[in-house]
Amino acid sequence: MSKRLQVLLEDQELLEIQRMAKRQRMTTAEWVRRALRAAKRAEPRGDARRKLETIRAAARHAYPAPEIEQMLAEIERGYLGGTAP
Repeated sequence: MSKRLQVLLEDQELLEIQRMAKRQRMTTAEWVRRALRAAKRAEPRGDARRKLETIRAAARHAYPAPEIEQMLAEIERGYLGGTAP
């Protein structure tokens, strides 16, 4: 279901938005919808404090990892259907 949103803009601001929409060959309404969607996508999701704590908790652990050459060789063998040593 669609809902209507009313936004009050200064005349000059509306003219600028209308010009940008026209340059992109779209209606002002479509330009505004796209701008709002882009702003929504750019907004961080979730609780930043919780994300940082998760990263800090993971960093406290020592996970063994081979040298990069060994890792790449194992990945390549996996692509080719071979088995790891």
